[in-house]
Amino acid sequence: MAFGLSFYGVMIILTRFFLEDLKYNESDTMMIVGAFSSVGPLFAIAGGFIADKFLGAYRSLTIAYFSFAAGYLLLVIGANTASVGMSLAGIALASYSRGLMSPSYPSIFKRTFDSRESFEKCYPVNYSVNNVGAFLGQYLFPMFVVVIGFKGGFALSMAMAVLAFVIFIVLRKPLIGIGAEIDQAPVSAKNWAAFALVSIAMIALVFYMFSNMKVGQNFVYAIGAAAIFYFISLMFKASREDTMKMLTILIMTVLTTAFFVYYGQMMTSMTMVSINVMRGNLFGFIPIAPEAAMAMNPLWCMVAGPVITFIFSALGKRNINPSTATKVAFAFVLTAIAFAILTLAVKNIGPDVTIRPEIFLVIHFFQAFAEVIVGSMVVAFILSVAPKHIENFSVSLFSVSLALSGIVGAVFSTSIALSKDQKLTQEIVQTVYGGYFSTLTILAVVMVGVALLASRLIHKMLDE
Repeated sequence: MAFGLSFYGVMIILTRFFLEDLKYNESDTMMIVGAFSSVGPLFAIAGGFIADKFLGAYRSLTIAYFSFAAGYLLLVIGANTASVGMSLAGIALASYSRGLMSPSYPSIFKRTFDSRESFEKCYPVNYSVNNVGAFLGQYLFPMFVVVIGFKGGFALSMAMAVLAFVIFIVLRKPLIGIGAEIDQAPVSAKNWAAFALVSIAMIALVFYMFSNMKVGQNFVYAIGAAAIFYFISLMFKASREDTMKMLTILIMTVLTTAFFVYYGQMMTSMTMVSINVMRGNLFGFIPIAPEAAMAMNPLWCMVAGPVITFIFSALGKRNINPSTATKVAFAFVLTAIAFAILTLAVKNIGPDVTIRPEIFLVIHFFQAFAEVIVGSMVVAFILSVAPKHIENFSVSLFSVSLALSGIVGAVFSTSIALSKDQKLTQEIVQTVYGGYFSTLTILAVVMVGVALLASRLIHKMLDE
């Protein structure tokens, strides 16, 4: 929750901060914010490697929260001095910290349970707790900034990161007690030095990417491809049993990437549509700004976690245990419903070119439930089949999916961008928006079939 509150609190106010205080133009600002949301998961590759080879999950996670606090401190200084360099260094450090955290958190969390089944049932609840923080951050931070300014908002995020760091220090003994062998063994000076060198190199690379986004975008593709090829190279060195398991992880990575292209629309095309056409108060009495429609997602995610846990637990008691790929297929069904509703809304928009907030609330309901299924179940699947010596790196492939899908989704969404002198009309909404979202709906239906075929293939692979 501390991570969700601090990170998404920063993300939601970062756009205004770069526009108003650092005087960035809209195009460069959107590139920075978009990269901030996707570059962090990409560097989970480094985080997984560090946790597996150098420090272990507990130390990596503890250092990550300390680094979050340091990054937010740099943002406080950047806001206080209107320094572009200091601000970019702050978000670079925070992005790297997210990469260091992403594979280590589920690894430690899994070990707090006494069985794989208990972990898989309860991980969606943890996903919802993170979304409590995300919702509060996205909803409250814009209001906080009005009172305490940008530097106050960044300082509040720093305080949350410090709180998480202190909690991990306090719980050091029990967490190390359940950790892997590398967590319980002392770290050599050689490993500390390797960790420091890798970290410095990665942070410098992230800083460069934020400073030059046109080149930085290509780094995302290159690093993502390198991670996948490295994983494939490990497959050739593994036993046949491990190779089959790793191949199923690759299949799930492809499905996850495809799904999160849809998730990425929430921050790009769906936000643009809500800004242009969403009008009125929710249920007639709850004020909501058009740009705040995205906050509906974590709101529903908080509900979705326990509900999904209950549903799959109830199915398990009746000996109905759908595979993870089958669950992803169901997530695509929910996604198809969400985008079908959005397609109908824009294709049937009236001459006033407005859509009620309640429509977006329903759309986010289906998409949020789909997100929780994929976001929690896929990670649990990877942890359950990954060979132990590359467990954290295997989990980092999920984050690679997030990063690649974020860039691909952003590229797709530019097809509905309107020029500044183009007036929004009923015809444009129906043809441009309607055509785009209807195409996404059809592709989501196709992905249902692809995921079901993948489910059968994975079942055969794991049975060999």
